[in-house]
Amino acid sequence: MHIQLVPFDNEHQPAIRAVRNAVFIEEQHISPELEFDGLDDDAIHVLLSIDGQWAGTGRMLADGHIGRIAVRKECRGLGLGARVVQALVDEAARRGLDRVWLGAQKYATGFYRKLGFTPYGDEFLDAGIVHVHMKKALQHDHTNSTKNPD
Repeated sequence: MHIQLVPFDNEHQPAIRAVRNAVFIEEQHISPELEFDGLDDDAIHVLLSIDGQWAGTGRMLADGHIGRIAVRKECRGLGLGARVVQALVDEAARRGLDRVWLGAQKYATGFYRKLGFTPYGDEFLDAGIVHVHMKKALQHDHTNSTKNPD
């Protein structure tokens, strides 16, 4: 397995699009116009591959909004979705964000709860699918490493 943080550039865009097309457009019947919303250029993306095949992706906007978590159907049940989400959470912490948040498809709230997310607010519809707002506070080491502990 290989996981990497990438931009939505000419090199990585085809792989990101392939995974999201398979999961969201073909499997869940979300329109391409909704799936590719114009925010990808400003996001950091995760790409995950197994044996050289693109298996998963996700993105995070600068404000800590995580989304577009997708794992190809034939690769599910291997913990890859958790790996994608954790890579984005780790990147948010590295950037000094206090929290990350997302809109989880209602059936997936248990998955996100296991990763430390908690629901808030009312359910909402996105692309005709019921979603739940979820957030996760991030911990930071605020100690000064040059300070003498004695």
